[in-house]
Amino acid sequence: VQLQASGGGLVQDGGSLRLSCAASGRTLRRLDMAWFRQAPGKEREFVTATRGSGGHTYYGDPVKGRFSVSRDNAKNTVDLQMNSLKPEDTAVYYCAASSTTILSTLRSPNAYPFWGQGTQVTVSS
Repeated sequence: VQLQASGGGLVQDGGSLRLSCAASGRTLRRLDMAWFRQAPGKEREFVTATRGSGGHTYYGDPVKGRFSVSRDNAKNTVDLQMNSLKPEDTAVYYCAASSTTILSTLRSPNAYPFWGQGTQVTVSS
């Protein structure tokens, strides 16, 4: 599975950005997909996940109510809509994929063997 993330950039406090992750090598409906982020000096942090089977979505507490994940199985893409951005959202954002995850571990980076290259999101105050 190859993943290509795009859509990062510089935005002001309170602004919006939309990230996209294009998957190839396997049909998206067979993949559990996730977004993580990593700020300088910090550990990789769970942002959101979406299950291939059933389409259930999960969000990290810091982004609930502001971020929304969606998947287009026909286009093999997963998008992350980020609204009401804050300076603390500044990080490199990574999309990740797994053929199967379990509920107890889907928030862990270790559950995902496939990763995109990351895209920088910077929110200025």
